[in-house]
Amino acid sequence: MKKIEAIIKPFKLDEVKDALNEIGIQGMTVTEVKGFGRQKGHTELYRGAEYIVDFIPKIKLEIVTSDALASSVVSTIEKVARTGKIGDGKIFVYPIEEVIRIRTGEQGETAV
Repeated sequence: MKKIEAIIKPFKLDEVKDALNEIGIQGMTVTEVKGFGRQKGHTELYRGAEYIVDFIPKIKLEIVTSDALASSVVSTIEKVARTGKIGDGKIFVYPIEEVIRIRTGEQGETAV
């Protein structure tokens, strides 16, 4: 199994969620996060004063899936979340040793 973490722009969430649903992903965890990469934040104007916004709002998706579906999930997120502009985000893939569903005690891929 694999855990896929994707950091994407907030306005892309619904498109990515719908696309993942179409390929059979039934669950994910979504977290509102802030951060910066190469873009290093930006300057905004508020009531006539400039200030630097160091951390940009982003969305972090966490999906655990079978090894067979992992590449489809990654390519779907990459395709749908891409705007072609700086700050589109990153995708990280981790191996998962074990999953246990607390309610039923199911283990492995059946618990996902």
